[in-house]
Amino acid sequence: MTTLTIQTPDDWHLHFRDGDMLTETVAATARCFQRGIVMPNLVPPVTDATMVLAYKARILAARPEDSTFEPLMTLFLTNQTTREQIIEAKSAGIVAAKMYPAGATTNSAAAVSQLEALYPVFETMQEQGMLLLVHGEVTDSHIDIFDREKVFIDQKLAHIVKQFPGLKVVFEHITTADAAQFVSEASTNVAATITPQHLLLNRNDLLVGGVRPHNFCLPVLKRSTHQEALRKVVQTGSAKFFLGTDSAPHAKEAKENACGCAGCYSAWSAIELYTHVFEELDALDKLEGFASHHGADFYGLPRNEGTITLVREDWVIPEEIILPNGKPIVPFFAGQTVHWKVKTA
Repeated sequence: MTTLTIQTPDDWHLHFRDGDMLTETVAATARCFQRGIVMPNLVPPVTDATMVLAYKARILAARPEDSTFEPLMTLFLTNQTTREQIIEAKSAGIVAAKMYPAGATTNSAAAVSQLEALYPVFETMQEQGMLLLVHGEVTDSHIDIFDREKVFIDQKLAHIVKQFPGLKVVFEHITTADAAQFVSEASTNVAATITPQHLLLNRNDLLVGGVRPHNFCLPVLKRSTHQEALRKVVQTGSAKFFLGTDSAPHAKEAKENACGCAGCYSAWSAIELYTHVFEELDALDKLEGFASHHGADFYGLPRNEGTITLVREDWVIPEEIILPNGKPIVPFFAGQTVHWKVKTA
């Protein structure tokens, strides 16, 4: 096969950041994705409808002139979030609320510290038909970082799903066989996104031969057995799993320092990287469902009408991209050869 045409895909989990970085990040995503679920962990986080809509306006202003890309906005949950804010957000067109455990990842210090205290908010979300997006890790200091996703499932997520059976939950950027099994066995109201880095890499790619900061993301890369479990679950074509890049840009200097930031910037190569993986798995016939159908169906949104075409052509992901402020950023898989490329007019 030398060409592959699929319905235009969507990215169901990404970070644009803010300010002048938007002209880089929005264009990178809009080149091949029609819609994107935009994460709300800015500084300060976007915690109410007014802030979310203002952020959406800044994203729309940064779109390329000929782009019809649609940002799908989310609300940042805190222990101060009220039922009324959920109702207001839903009426403003905000499709989901994001639950970060406080301190779990970038710009999450103001997030949820008492998860059970949010149950009244989850009840309102269930009533309103607003999705709950979950960063699924505990943050207890005594729990090994490689075990935090599994512990979150056992201690937190299983109880939420049982308590609110009508609440649609997306377990974001899953990294373990435990998460894949949990989602597979849960009700049809539970789904998950999977990133390119967790399909392509494991913790050896982070630690062997020295620490590789540009492969550092949260949740952190796991052992190869977990990577293989994720690859197997996408290979099945299950509608419970769909594309979410977790593309998360940081300037090179913010990654390469004594306390490097977590995140992989994959937007400029994301659909090509997924195609690369699905070809390795002899599952190119499953790519369209994963990239273009399952997410839209789960969110209750129409599938996109257009198509994109990928051609089998080797190309090398650049070593660096220059941000609008002149600082370099190292894209995910920098310097590596990918075998598919989006066909341009």
